[in-house]
Amino acid sequence: MDMAERVKIRLDVHVLGLFPSLSRASVQKLIDEGRVAVDGEAQTKSGYKVKIGSKVKVDYDPDNLPDIPAIDLPVLYEDDDCVVIDKPIGLLSHSKGAFNPEATVATWLSQPNPTRLNPVAGFNLVGFGKDRNGIVHRLDRATSGVMICAKTPEALAWLQKQFSARKVKKIYIALITDELDPAEAIIDMPIERNPASPQRFRVGVNGKSAVTHYKTIRKFTHKTADYSLVELKPITGRTHQLRVHLAHQGYPIVGDTFYEGQQAKRLYLHAYSLEITLPSRIRKGFISEIPVDFTKPEKT
Repeated sequence: MDMAERVKIRLDVHVLGLFPSLSRASVQKLIDEGRVAVDGEAQTKSGYKVKIGSKVKVDYDPDNLPDIPAIDLPVLYEDDDCVVIDKPIGLLSHSKGAFNPEATVATWLSQPNPTRLNPVAGFNLVGFGKDRNGIVHRLDRATSGVMICAKTPEALAWLQKQFSARKVKKIYIALITDELDPAEAIIDMPIERNPASPQRFRVGVNGKSAVTHYKTIRKFTHKTADYSLVELKPITGRTHQLRVHLAHQGYPIVGDTFYEGQQAKRLYLHAYSLEITLPSRIRKGFISEIPVDFTKPEKT
């Protein structure tokens, strides 16, 4: 390798050096959108090698970003270390980049004076990443229910360690058409990214271990259609695990058109309960009641 090769640096690494406050996802988005030019030519590959002496121009002004609106969220519990919310549908847990002007759970956490049911001292944001401020675990935009967030880096590490060690007990409620057979079982099938559609996942032999316990808790008829409410206990925590497992069994969640589910006004998946040991070392459980529309589903 000659000297010219040794002094080259990846484009994404170079941009991160110029704007250290940005996340890697934000830098990737800038590059993907053609907003980074090298020697006057836009580059859209993060791995593009920049030569020492090249002029890199980034179309990004940290002092001129769109304002993110303040929001209120229902709080189920709060102490000095964490806050448990009842996340509504349609709200992102966090933005994947710095250019999304919509409010998220993460932006709510960083509001100077968020409205809360049990106000305490302000959030300690020191040590957090900008985009995922205080986010311990993620609920999909279309999923509602219990979500715990951290207020300090120490609390974040404590809570995330319990998720990774599978010491958190989670129960979800889903709505499907017809009824599962058998009514209760364990689905133990690995999940992998779908190479034909990278945003989707599927059951596959090359995937990571994924285990879900399910149980039918209620069967009913609404507007001549048969439905079942299903209790889901994820033993592992893979992306889209519950949605993929049910769809693979032939019972996609109502509203989950991503995985061939019946079209509806919402994704009928709800994080019903979460049990975890708090940073105070007290074990607590939290519940978000099943939304009333789960027994009166509406098609689009």
